[in-house]
Amino acid sequence: MSDIGIFALLALATGVAAFIQGAVGIGFALIVAPVMGLVRPDLLPIALLILMLPLNGYVGLRERDAIDWKGVGWVSMGRLPGTLAGLGILVVMSANGLNQLIGASTILAVLAALFAPVFQPGRSACAAVGVITGVTETATGVGGPPLALLYQHRPGPVLRSTIALCFLVGELVSLAILAVAGQFQPHQWLWALSLLPALAVGSITSRMMHHRLNARRLRLGVLSFAMISGIVLLIPR
Repeated sequence: MSDIGIFALLALATGVAAFIQGAVGIGFALIVAPVMGLVRPDLLPIALLILMLPLNGYVGLRERDAIDWKGVGWVSMGRLPGTLAGLGILVVMSANGLNQLIGASTILAVLAALFAPVFQPGRSACAAVGVITGVTETATGVGGPPLALLYQHRPGPVLRSTIALCFLVGELVSLAILAVAGQFQPHQWLWALSLLPALAVGSITSRMMHHRLNARRLRLGVLSFAMISGIVLLIPR
């Protein structure tokens, strides 16, 4: 595929994913990471983490009155050790191995999201999710499903705003540690910047539509796409 074709595909995935995340609260990394892993795995996880900063800042600010601040604090406390573990995985793993890790993580996340029982998140659950999210998001860019499981039975504004703020804090931590470890490449920044217009379109559209959408059907659609993408990534190349 040509660079123009790759850019068009990534821009489409970014815009659609930003719309879904803004409307439902999850979905951005589940959509963009597998697509990016298929066409430009060298961009992961840096470009994906950079794109998620303005998206989650926007969603968190939009519904800031509904944020569960205690939950954000406990998740963030668990994030640091998880981030260091994720960095270790990223350093030792090959591009093909990383693709397979993304695929397996995506599939497991989908299964957990579909079949996890209802529960009320406490301090220990929030901290544990912080550790898991730190590992998976730093290594692969995919960190949303554990947080979605934590808040999936809370009202939509609480889920969207709290997950967005947890992401924002965690992504800053992950990017700082990846920068210190020398994992940044200039082309990753350039690709992320070039995809910002698509991100903005999807985010703004979600603001106009998120009250009108059937969140359950949209969530099932995201999970179905993620499952298929994860299976494709597991196929050796």
